[in-house]
Amino acid sequence: MKRRILLVDDELAILLTLKAVLEMNGFDVETAASAREAKLKLRSHDYHMVITDMRMESDESGMEVADAAKKAACRPAVAMLSALPLPGFEGEGDGEKLLVKPINTSDLLRQLEAHLVAHEDSKRKSTAPAATSAGDKRKAPARSSRKSKSTSVPRKPAAKSASPRKTGKKAAARKLAQAR
Repeated sequence: MKRRILLVDDELAILLTLKAVLEMNGFDVETAASAREAKLKLRSHDYHMVITDMRMESDESGMEVADAAKKAACRPAVAMLSALPLPGFEGEGDGEKLLVKPINTSDLLRQLEAHLVAHEDSKRKSTAPAATSAGDKRKAPARSSRKSKSTSVPRKPAAKSASPRKTGKKAAARKLAQAR
């Protein structure tokens, strides 16, 4: 089964490029060019993940999409994409992940896959029945045997760096690793 992603960005070039990359890597991708359009799609379709630009029509547009996704019945994972994250936004709680642009394709795919797996595990744990007593032999459903090369990648602490726009891809990667 292909995993469905709602990709939201007001920059057409980014939207189409990311859509192509994700589809080439086995995802079923639907797009929205605004927060308003994304919220409408979230009401009528189910997604495994929503990837949204943080700043579109306004600085809060991405957060509006994330909030709508959290309220959706399918409870998709949420990834926020931004070259300039909002001050104070950490993006690691409540099923969200922050991805800092620019990001290379392999890092993006690895992080999205890891986030999807972690989010699905979290959803499964929250709905799994607990054992009724210490002596109860029943077990919660086993975790998926789905393997992801991204889950075996050790995290390395990253040094603080200047803005990714000023220092290039290596600094962006360090900043992204730091945000995790």
